[in-house]
Amino acid sequence: MAEATQDEKFKVATREVKMRKRVYPRWVVDGRMKQADMDREIRVMEAIAEDYRPQAGLFDGIGNA
Repeated sequence: MAEATQDEKFKVATREVKMRKRVYPRWVVDGRMKQADMDREIRVMEAIAEDYRPQAGLFDGIGNA
């Protein structure tokens, strides 16, 4: 099985953040999750997504000196 690329990881983590923001508030209202847990879980997944955010232009100009 091929290893997931950084771009694939970013897209999946971003999609997961959107899902959590949509679903978790209902879970808090229903008593299935505490507000503090919701906030932490979303914050952590946002940080993971940010770790995989593509770095556009990161190496532009390298070796062209």
